Amino acid sequence: MDSAYHVIQRRKSTRTFDERPLSAEDRHALAVLLEKGGNPFGVPVEFHFLDADKHSLKSPALVGEKYYVAAKVERVPNCEIAFGYEFERFCLEAEAIGLGTVMLAASLNREAFERAIEVSDSEVMPVASPVGYPAAKRSMRERAMRKALGADGRMPFGELFFDGAFDMPLTPESAGDLRQAFEAVRLAPSAGNKQPWRVVLEGECVHFYECRTIGESPLGDIQKVDLGIALVHFDLVASEAGFETSFEQGDPGIQLPDGVEYIATCRVSR
Repeated sequence: MDSAYHVIQRRKSTRTFDERPLSAEDRHALAVLLEKGGNPFGVPVEFHFLDADKHSLKSPALVGEKYYVAAKVERVPNCEIAFGYEFERFCLEAEAIGLGTVMLAASLNREAFERAIEVSDSEVMPVASPVGYPAAKRSMRERAMRKALGADGRMPFGELFFDGAFDMPLTPESAGDLRQAFEAVRLAPSAGNKQPWRVVLEGECVHFYECRTIGESPLGDIQKVDLGIALVHFDLVASEAGFETSFEQGDPGIQLPDGVEYIATCRVSR
């Protein structure tokens, strides 16, 4: 079985599907994944498996999709972070069994999705994702979109991760046994590929921050969903490396650059 790090390394957003119906075996595997649940913030996230034709679901960004997974969450503190953590874990587990996904926020007929999963006024559906078998070749539309987004580009290690303070870049060597966990964060997908996470290593504490480059919307702070994605990448890979992880929230008081906001701390120990 592949490690979480190797799944993270190989996973690419899928926007072109081969239109095959899911096998009974994969439908069952998906049902198990969607019931899994759980995140470090104790915020329930409710997942739904949807048939595109039955619910008239579509996205101009996709070709050949037959199914979607959507989720909703109550508008409570940490809801976006919890949502991102759980939705990305689902996407990684889908990749591990050979299924493609891509998180979509704007490029879908949102009213139809929200109606299909009965989103109330107190809830929000930040993203949904197609799920299915990736086509052998990406469509021209997908290739153009990936190029426009710079989807394969990532910021350098030392611009995302810091050693004790924001004026001290962290090197892969000084990250020690957590190097792969940090690299897993660097590889994480994000809205518009903005990579809004900044991370400070301070002893056994790994502090996560949001460097906001996109304003809030009726969906909330979509970049906090991105931070949830970063957190689950770090958590899964650090755990595989033999670390015990626990999450807490208490601003450590590190001096912050403009536009940077504290999110959470992952405490790692052996």
